Amino acid sequence: MDITRKDFIKKVSIFTIGITSFARVVGSATNILDNHNYPRLVQDSDGILDLPKGFSYSIISKLNEKMDDGLNVPNAADGMGCFKGNGNNIILVRNHEIGHLPIAQNVFNEDNPYGNSFSKYIKENKNKFYDIKNNQTECFGGTTTLVYNTKSKKIINQHLSLCGTLVNCSGGQTPWNTWISCEETVRKKTGRISKNHGFNFEVTPLDKDLKSPVPLKSMGRFRHEAVAFDSINGYVYQTEDREDGLLYRFIPNEKRNLKKGGKLQGLSLIKFRGPDCTNWIRDTFKIGEIHEVRWIDLDNVESPRDDLRIRGRRKGCAIFARGEGMWFIDDYVYFTSTSGGSKRLGQIWRYKHNQTQFSEGELELFYESKNKNILKNPDNITVSPLGHLIISEDGKGHDRLIGIKPNGKTYLLAENIFNKSEFAGAVFSPDGKILFVNIYDPTMTIAITGPWNSL
Repeated sequence: MDITRKDFIKKVSIFTIGITSFARVVGSATNILDNHNYPRLVQDSDGILDLPKGFSYSIISKLNEKMDDGLNVPNAADGMGCFKGNGNNIILVRNHEIGHLPIAQNVFNEDNPYGNSFSKYIKENKNKFYDIKNNQTECFGGTTTLVYNTKSKKIINQHLSLCGTLVNCSGGQTPWNTWISCEETVRKKTGRISKNHGFNFEVTPLDKDLKSPVPLKSMGRFRHEAVAFDSINGYVYQTEDREDGLLYRFIPNEKRNLKKGGKLQGLSLIKFRGPDCTNWIRDTFKIGEIHEVRWIDLDNVESPRDDLRIRGRRKGCAIFARGEGMWFIDDYVYFTSTSGGSKRLGQIWRYKHNQTQFSEGELELFYESKNKNILKNPDNITVSPLGHLIISEDGKGHDRLIGIKPNGKTYLLAENIFNKSEFAGAVFSPDGKILFVNIYDPTMTIAITGPWNSL
């Protein structure tokens, strides 16, 4: 489709571009990411983040800063949601992918992730931890909530908003403006681990205090990564970060109340039974090919033996190599397979719900990387004000943010020159003017601004 930038921007507003344009303009990604030489970014004199000309960044929150609840900002900043607050305020809910830390390691002194105020904090909030025993916990994952004022360009409040969970990796924003935080672990109840893990939890951004967490058990117990909401049909899609992970669909009993339970399903292809979509052994799946889908009901979804994906494949479900970031745009769910593809450099898939007499939807391999210089192990994805897909790499090098335009052209948006930690949690402000992103380790939450229309 031939479309100029001027016509493209004129046709749709900043809010509808990301929802209604991308899939229509890019019918297939056959020619996507074919430019091998990205223009050089402007070198950052502070040695943190290289960006295009005219763009700038500020670090708004970082590891070990004192929060308003007396705790320190923890490490391992991962997935993140962004919400409109009061006045000039924007609210960020940030995951922390922290795992099991045995009490024997003296994690209740200043060496624990939250600092030397944590012992007092846990006693005062013991009823608000998911996993706690005798006023102690070995589960240090969770979320922090940040209130950022766009006028002063400062954090005006940040606090712990979910605790007692483990390995909170990514998640997704609901259509009713809450954040689903996902545990990427299936740690079992044992010793001082008093509950099973591997669930999703809902966090309300406007809550100023810690709330008691409720595991969304009907959404399944597995190594969760991300969720995306089909606001039209009420479906919730989920990725699983395993090399033989499934793509899940959750159909809630009540669209805006996930605590009321629902039905969990796994994606299957009509012409294949239990297909391996990794393309590791052979290039079975080609870019741009459409495959008809059916969804298979799953049972025993709390999966005490961590075999949900195995039982799903026996029923005929497809497997993907490390399903990670996902986003819903224009009736499509885009999701990454971080180590998929014949070169194990990553794939981008997309699914569209399309109920017919013969199928329930369509799956397409949107892109598969063959060159690490073009795209290396895609992880989180988001959408820019112009409807561009923004992809975070997790290639264990100086990772980048890569943009894909609606016309299929690509560009380099940012490069982490500070260290070899991954980008995570990239998300735009509600007005589309600021891109917030985390450097995973040490935790840095960064606000990027600039002339987005110039990209």
